[in-house]
Amino acid sequence: IKLNSFAQRERAGFTSKAPRWAIAYKYAAEQAETLLKGITVQVGRTGALTPVAELEPVFLAGSTISRATLHNEDYIRQKDIRIGDTVTIEKAGEVIPAVVDVVLTRRTGKEASFRFPTQCPECGSKVARAPGIDEGDEGVVWRCLNPDCPAQLRGHLEHWCARGAMDIEGGGEVLVRQLVQKGLVQNVADLYSLKLSEVTDLERMGEKSARNFLDGVEASKQRDMWRVLYGLGILHVGSGVAKALGRGFASLDDVLAASVDQLTECEDIGGVIAQSIVQWHGDARNRKLLEPLRQAGLNFK
Repeated sequence: IKLNSFAQRERAGFTSKAPRWAIAYKYAAEQAETLLKGITVQVGRTGALTPVAELEPVFLAGSTISRATLHNEDYIRQKDIRIGDTVTIEKAGEVIPAVVDVVLTRRTGKEASFRFPTQCPECGSKVARAPGIDEGDEGVVWRCLNPDCPAQLRGHLEHWCARGAMDIEGGGEVLVRQLVQKGLVQNVADLYSLKLSEVTDLERMGEKSARNFLDGVEASKQRDMWRVLYGLGILHVGSGVAKALGRGFASLDDVLAASVDQLTECEDIGGVIAQSIVQWHGDARNRKLLEPLRQAGLNFK
């Protein structure tokens, strides 16, 4: 559904992701029932712990689904989801499988409640609830507090190499896992000092594949500044926000040196995003990362 009037469209404007003068209505998502066999916990690049449903495989909307997101601990508690339950799943946005409900009539009494881990399943470090968007709000997401967590490092590297960020061909999950396991890469800046011999020594990496990957790393030095900003993986800074900041500031240094007030003057930048950027730059580890990226020749302008 759209506004016909161009004048009204102009007045309505855009959010960072979509026009305010148009909205799409979708058909109700196709659903299926299956058995929840277990719950595992994944650690993302921001340290966020996400529970994942391990399912009896079921065909849904064109593909076989064996895993689905459970969002967070509160979602599991609110829906009273237990291991052994029969659950209803659907593809959120017809893409991401999610558990939407429990079929209570199928309960036998043998189902087991899930206890959220108190330690990171990847590195064993302590976890804590991340602050919410509102001041004083405890939030719903548990995060690993160890900045050197291997899962977080892998997530950062995959995000940096992704098509929407620095678009480095070949920098997927398999290669990134090996680079981290071998200790060749400690942060995204280390990608720019990798040698051909180091990459060809990895499993399933012939010289041609290794050369293509390193050519992609070299080509990424010419990417727009907003891609570098987005690739840094600052909490709440998506591609739309990074583009807005790229339009509003002359350089990456200007963005990161800006105060909360200066950042919120930029279109589509609210207080939560601005605070997140200021906090990121306030961490000495993050500031230390910028210099080798500059030395490697990435585009900061």
